[in-house]
Amino acid sequence: MEQLNCCRKKAIPRSGEERTRLIHRLNRIEGQIRGIRSMVENDVYCNEILIQCSAVHAALNAFERELLASHVRSCVLEDLRAGNDGVIDELMQTLQRLMR
Repeated sequence: MEQLNCCRKKAIPRSGEERTRLIHRLNRIEGQIRGIRSMVENDVYCNEILIQCSAVHAALNAFERELLASHVRSCVLEDLRAGNDGVIDELMQTLQRLMR
């Protein structure tokens, strides 16, 4: 029977602190998106909107980095300790997708 490990679960328990940090980042990104929408609705100059889009990309990248670091420190490490070397292949596939 296959061992159920961290990365195979449908839900990963996060600490309250980590969850709060991630949610705060997402809330800021959501606010930035609403701001861009408002800029489009108000016919703001394209360059201004593009600058805000760049800020959203940077914020999403920061969110991804934080989530990836947490994933490596918890799920990947737990799987490796349990003898599941396949987690490395999964991590590499994820990294390749993030680097597109």
